[in-house]
Amino acid sequence: MVQLENTKCSFLFCLGICILICSAIYLKAKTPNSPLPSTELSSQTTPVPKSCDILPPATPGFTLQRKDCKKISYETKQDANCTLLQSDLHFITVPLSKEEDDFPLAFIITIHKELETFVRLLRAIYAPQNVYCIHIDAKAPEEYKTSVRNLARCFPNVFVASINEKVTYAGFSRLQADINCMKDLVTSPIKWKRVINLCGQDFPIQTNLELAMQGPEWKDRNMTPGIKQPPTMKHRTEFQYEEVKGTHVAPKGKGQKKGPPPHNLIIYFGTAYYSLTRPFVEFVLNDKVAKDLLEWSRDTFSPDEHYWVTLNHMKAPGSYVEGEWEGNVRAIKWRDQEGTAHQGCKGQYIRDICVYGIGDLPWLIEKESMFANKFETARFPEALDCLELWHRHKVLQHATVPIQPSWHLTTEVEVINGTLILKPGDCF
Repeated sequence: MVQLENTKCSFLFCLGICILICSAIYLKAKTPNSPLPSTELSSQTTPVPKSCDILPPATPGFTLQRKDCKKISYETKQDANCTLLQSDLHFITVPLSKEEDDFPLAFIITIHKELETFVRLLRAIYAPQNVYCIHIDAKAPEEYKTSVRNLARCFPNVFVASINEKVTYAGFSRLQADINCMKDLVTSPIKWKRVINLCGQDFPIQTNLELAMQGPEWKDRNMTPGIKQPPTMKHRTEFQYEEVKGTHVAPKGKGQKKGPPPHNLIIYFGTAYYSLTRPFVEFVLNDKVAKDLLEWSRDTFSPDEHYWVTLNHMKAPGSYVEGEWEGNVRAIKWRDQEGTAHQGCKGQYIRDICVYGIGDLPWLIEKESMFANKFETARFPEALDCLELWHRHKVLQHATVPIQPSWHLTTEVEVINGTLILKPGDCF
């Protein structure tokens, strides 16, 4: 009797296994190999901003869609698959031309917020022959710092500065951040030719090829526009200032005056942004006059707006002693230039600088500057979206190597009777 009961249990167990196997085979046979209906796939794509008029038009009967089929995370984990990350984030991983490969660039990027904006900036300017020093504001949240460091680990030519300052707007710490990165960059095995400094709210107008191949007048010359310090700016270097709790810069004491500049230097005033030759950077880090000027500048207001341009007007490698505002380094809409240099900000003025809206993009493209400042994805996301797509299209047009599918940020999708017709591979 016991033997019969055991046989019955074994039979029922085998029967159950057979039913599960048959069910699996049946369900697999019922699953179609054809593409999903367009309504399901459409919900996975991101439309190109409707008012992005700077993009080339799509083929008749088609529309442009972003190639992000899934929500991309810009927060990089420590155990990230770097090959997959580079593909998912559409990084270009080979030199696009011999000219770019032969002229590697160095970049200094100073950041403190908006991780997504930074990653998209890095993606836009990234190339394997270049080198990138990322200075993270010491005040930034720890999770932000960790994510940036994890991202840097996925690229052999991207690194975080060895010393990170607690940066204060208009303070010496902002200048020191660039100096820290320069000290790291000169030890890099990559033999870069020029260095360009950026902040996390910049975005390129020019391609890497254009950045490398400036006109012949800039081949061995520094680009740091500026003029002799005008009377309205003399207070910045005649009086002493100090950084207060890492939040702002204030006059020191009751209008304490500074001593004269070292070595009888004439102080200039200009932009904090630059494109400098490598010999000039080595001069800045080693020359006594440059070091003395740096030390003298510690208690001045916004020293990065006089330091580089002053050194560029003395005898130094690549200096441009006769230069003034030449060099289209950065496109910025200042509030006080409305009606002259530009016709207003289509986004919003913050600290008298325009945070760009999508309506500012035609002006930016017409300016043909190296970079534009500034963008905020939280305020005006479509402006960065549109410019990013335009810039990537321009980059790929300049390429002289086969283009990999993951490098594209957009894809053309057929439209029939107002419905998107997507196929496997259209978006990935």
